[in-house]
Parts: sequence; C-alpha cells; structure tokens
Amino acid sequence: MIANLVRRIDWSGATPGETERLLTREWLLTNGLGGYASGTIAGVLTRRYHGFLIAALPAPIGRMVMLNHVAETFTLPDGQAVSIGGEERAGHLREFRLEAGLPVWRFAFGATVVEKRVVLPYAQNTVHVTYHLLEPGDVVRLTLLPAVHFRPHDAPVNRHVDGQYALTALDERYEITLRRPHTPTLRLRMYGLHPSFTFESRHIAEVLYRAERSRGYEATGDLWCPGSFTVDVTSEQPATLVASSEAWNIVDALTPEAAHAAERERRRRLLRLAPASARDGIGAELVLAADQFIISPVGRVEDGARAKAAGDEVRTVIAGYHWFTDWGRDTMIGLDGLTLATGRHAEAGYLLRTFAYYVQDGLIPNLFSEGRNEGLYHTADATLWFFHAIDRYLDVTSDRETLRLLSPKLLEIVEAHLRGTRFGIGVDPHDGLLRQGAEGYQLTWMDAKIDDWVVTPRRGKAVEINALWYNALRLLEGWLREEHQEDASTRIGAVAARAYQSFNERFWYKDGDYLYDVVDGEDGDDAACRPNQIFAVSLPHAVLDPARWERVVSVVRERLLTQVGLRSLSPDHPDYKPQYYGDLRARDAAYHQGTVWAWLIGPFVDAWLKLHPMDRAGARTFLNGFATHLNDACIGSISEIFDAQPPFTPRGCVAQAWSVAEVLRAYVKTAD
Repeated sequence: MIANLVRRIDWSGATPGETERLLTREWLLTNGLGGYASGTIAGVLTRRYHGFLIAALPAPIGRMVMLNHVAETFTLPDGQAVSIGGEERAGHLREFRLEAGLPVWRFAFGATVVEKRVVLPYAQNTVHVTYHLLEPGDVVRLTLLPAVHFRPHDAPVNRHVDGQYALTALDERYEITLRRPHTPTLRLRMYGLHPSFTFESRHIAEVLYRAERSRGYEATGDLWCPGSFTVDVTSEQPATLVASSEAWNIVDALTPEAAHAAERERRRRLLRLAPASARDGIGAELVLAADQFIISPVGRVEDGARAKAAGDEVRTVIAGYHWFTDWGRDTMIGLDGLTLATGRHAEAGYLLRTFAYYVQDGLIPNLFSEGRNEGLYHTADATLWFFHAIDRYLDVTSDRETLRLLSPKLLEIVEAHLRGTRFGIGVDPHDGLLRQGAEGYQLTWMDAKIDDWVVTPRRGKAVEINALWYNALRLLEGWLREEHQEDASTRIGAVAARAYQSFNERFWYKDGDYLYDVVDGEDGDDAACRPNQIFAVSLPHAVLDPARWERVVSVVRERLLTQVGLRSLSPDHPDYKPQYYGDLRARDAAYHQGTVWAWLIGPFVDAWLKLHPMDRAGARTFLNGFATHLNDACIGSISEIFDAQPPFTPRGCVAQAWSVAEVLRAYVKTAD
C-alpha cells in the first residue's frame, strides 16, 4: 500500500534553462504541532516561509523560522566540486518524487547518483536531512552550510535581528543562539562517516525572495552562516544533518534511520485507518495531505491541560500553509474530509470538544492569532458550520455522549442568535431570517478586507448564512427530540419552519431564475450570481424548495463551475476579476470577485448527487482537474484558490485545509 504510493516528477530531459518550473513547485512537510519545513524543488528561497525548520513554539513566540537554508556542495570521486541550487540544481536533478508524501530528490553527477530526503519526526520541532549514494563503491564528500535568520515565520525577510548569533560546540553537538532573552536555541548534529565542522562565520547579504516581491512585500533579507559541516557519503553509510529546537535528549531519542522508519510506519497506519477507496492512488495521497493540517496546538498549553484533565486531547486545524493559523470556519468545514473521510474519528471528537470550550455569546472563534491563546469571534457562519460538523460526526460515529455534552452549548448558541449577539448577528423578528453585519467587519467566508475597506461586506441576510441557520435549527430540533426535550424541540422546529417560508419568499431572484446572494442589504437585494446559493441545496436540511434545486444547480454549473472548483462571482458581473495577482490590495480586490475556490467543489458534488443520486461516476468527473493539480504548486496537495480563467493558475496558500478536505470527501463519496 505505502510502498507503491509515489508521485514522481521526471526531470531527466530538462535543461538548466527550465529552472522556472522548479521555482514554482514547492514541497511541504509538517510535524503535527503547527511547525513545518517547506521550500521550492530548486532549493531556492522564494518565500519568507521557506526553510528546513519552522518550529512551533509556545505562546507568545508562535511559529519561528529556525533553519532557513542549507547550501550543498558535493566533491566527487574525481575531485570535482559541484554546488547545487537554482540553475546548477536543474542541470543535475533527475527527478523529484514524494514517497508516501515524503520528499526525495535524485541528483546525477556523471555516474555518481545521490538521493536526498527530508523527514520531520512527528510531534517534534526537528528536521532530518539525509543524503546517500545509490551506487556502491563510490565515496562523495558532502559540504553543508546552514544559514539562519531567527524571526517569526510571517515577519518580513528584512526584519532586523536584535542581538548577535553565537555558536557553541561540545562533543559534536552544536548550538546556535541569539543573544537576547527568550529566544529558542537551534541544535545541530551531523551523522555519517568522518563528520567535522569548520567554524567560519559569514554574512549572506540581500537574499532575494521572489514570491514576496511579486506579492508586494519586502523581498530581500540577510542570513548568517556559522560555518560548514563536511561528511563522507556512501551507499552503505548515508549522512544526515539533524536540526532541532528541542532539548538534546529529545533530539537524540531517534537515530536518522529510526526517525525515517517511524514516520513511514505512522503514515502506513493513517492509510490503514482510511476507507478502502482512499488507501491507494489519489485518495491515499489526499489522506496524507489531510494529515498536514491536524495539529496539537503546542502554543496553547492551557487547552492541553484542560483536555487532559477530562481524559481528552486537544486538537485544532491549521487552515492553510504557509501563513494561516487555526480558523473555526475552516475547521468545521474541513472536519468531515480531514477526519471522518480518513477514519480519524477520535480526533474529530477532540476537535469538536476543543472548540465547544471557546463558545462565547453564542459564537465559536473565527481564528486564533499567531502566538495568542485568545480567539477572535468576528464570524457569522463558523458557529453554524459547527452544527453541520457535529451532524457529520454523529452520522459516522453515533457518539451520543458527545452530543449530550454539547447539547447545552448548542441550545445556548441558538438562543443567542434569536436574541441577537455580537456584530449585528441575530434573527430579524419580522421574517425569522438571520441577519448579520457590523461596520468595518467581514463576517462571512467572503472576508477580504484592505485597511478600512471591506471588499464584499454582504451585510444583511446572506444566502448561505440562512441556509446554514435553517440546517442548524433542523438538526437541533432532531437532537432535542432524541433527548426527549419535546417542548424545546417543538419551539425550535417552529423557528425553522418560519425561516424556511421566509427564505423561499424572499431569496428567489425571478429575473435571473436563481437565488439572491443577499437580501435586505445596505443597497437593497444583491442579485450577484455567486456560489453561496449552492448551500441552499447541498446541506442535509435544504432550505430551498426542491422544485427549484435543479435550476440553482444548473446556473452554478453553467456560470461558476471550473475544473478546479467554483468561481466566486459570475464572469458577466461588472466586478468580476479574472486573475488574482499583484500586491495585497490588488489580490484582495479579486479574492472573492471571480477567483476560483477549490473547497466549493464539495458542496457542488453534494447538490449534484441530491438531484442525480445514482450518478456517482458523473459526479466524480467534477474532480478530474485536481489530479493534474497535484503536480503543481505544492506537490501532492491542493491550493487555496485559482485564477478564474484558463489556465486556472493556482494562487494563495499552496496547501489549504478545506480544499484538501472537500476534494477528498467528494472523492470518497463518489467512489464505486
């Protein structure tokens, strides 16, 4: 199963001039704590987030870049020294591949072939970078120059280092520290034949990060290199550079061979948990991609203490790599695909119970900021997605004990919405529909904001918010009935019935024969053709009259569907933007104005199968574009967004939780 799970990008026929392809394809490994390693296949730093070790550290530090880069030089048996990187790497690289999601590079220097592997031991801020020869008999001398710029992972690359780096060495253990308080230590160790270290402090000035430049951010910064490791590499004796922010006893707990074997076995177990349809091929790749987003938040120590005291574990979801933290909306939308479609049912329960603790004023947090323990609550839909996630969890696990634990919170949430809560979120007593909106806030998933400009404010009664509200009411009605709370169930059912009637009276746009995106908005009713209307069909308790389902699905298919998801706005709208590029203002102006979102393919497949329940094969065809995409952007994962027109260039985060989750869920759902 795992031995055959290989995604291979052949480079044997490429020329040095084709380096561009290596610079726009990236790899990603994560450690289950929120930390990661990532870079371009070329080995060139193009993002502020690239590095071999971005450690996830307790609040208030958050994620920090610890080991930015490692320059590599091979001295071949004939004495020739070859450095690889950029153009040089393109000339010697023969293939890049993922073996069960783990990155491998193969380089050829004439008859000498070297492979490089990177592994992050799970639940550690540690990285192993290993080199070995494929052909017996040869000996290659490897020289590695580690380079650092300790900074928060989202800090500008030109951030000034307040303090001086220092290197200490004892018994082949090396430590890099920054002479200022409360700064973590980077520990380095070289395994292999005849390892040595030469101290030669050097300053590497004005490293260019081209992706940052294209996005309008500071694009040049400096690195510091303490010196160089040298080691012999053979086919029998690989060499491994280990870098970590952990204590030495943790660093030394696993040899490089043991760390690699342990990670492969962990991935093998993940695939055994998954349903049969997701144990090989694309399904299995997405199962391993999904694993990258589920974390134990090392920074929130109090959460862990509370969970363990109750016999539980704390879990959350990183919304996207590289720059997102954990978001409530993304977690609840992605929970099904990340945990239930992968067989990780216990962790689904952990996630739900973790977020239930944070309910305030009838809302779950929208997000947790980097290095912070407190949540931010500016969301109108995350809490309603919470109900949907619970429903999916119960459907798979029948865990009524968790339902009994959460029921008081769920009733509290609905009561808060009926009374009215923060940010203008509350039920309009005149028609029973849920309205939302507060000046300066973006409360729906279409949440782009530039300074004081909320690009798509959607204040009023948004179509998907009311679809989610109705679904939540019907779910709670049923759960209360199961718990023999008949009076409460009847009361909630009456609220749902009124919302259903008002929705069907108010949201149908007769001139376009589809659903308004917002009614009672700041400028009246908004007839923009957007994908949000699909939720009126796709959710388990559909708020739209079934007689109109087919028309909504047809409109969405004709005007919004692409090979990699749904457009966020119809091309015939005057605000439509075909491309997402440029500086932050230009990108955010296009973020929900045409840009394609991969995650929306899941609800579209749900709606399609409601209309055509026997057409799983037809529904599967809507996913075909993602098979090709797995070789683009972040190899083996799915991007956040795409341009709205061919060639649908991937944009935004290179690996996005709800993109992977919804494609995987739809993939499993449409299996034969």
